[in-house]
Amino acid sequence: MNSRETSIFEHAEPVVRELGYKLIEVEYAKEGPDYFLRIYLDKPGGITLDDCVRASEVLGDKLDEWDLISGMYFLDVSSPGAERPIKDDEDLEMTLENGIYVKTYQNIDGNKEWTGILKSYDEDTVTVMYRDKTREKTVDIDRSLIATIRKAVLL
Repeated sequence: MNSRETSIFEHAEPVVRELGYKLIEVEYAKEGPDYFLRIYLDKPGGITLDDCVRASEVLGDKLDEWDLISGMYFLDVSSPGAERPIKDDEDLEMTLENGIYVKTYQNIDGNKEWTGILKSYDEDTVTVMYRDKTREKTVDIDRSLIATIRKAVLL
């Protein structure tokens, strides 16, 4: 994030949290002749269109008060997507018993990638239940070995 995005994030985060959401990311970008301020939110169970409308109304008023951006821009409040990266323990908590994808820097029991259900986590490990060719298995993955971790849509 650049300094403008960081400033907006710091101002918006307590407002978003008070609304019951988690602020995931702030992005300010020029596309063609227009500028866009994108604010990505999440909550347990996912963000709905009504959540986005509610947050957009509140944040739109607050952004006008804070006057952090000079000039015209479009405000876009949305979900970060179904398979967004997991950034912290709060994200892990929201993902418990839901789909997760983990890729590690080195092999663990002959694998470097798992897609399954996040069963638990602590300071040192994440536990994923996945299905191999014949049955369900569980793997404990040392967090220091994780290269990529994100939510996953399971079919």
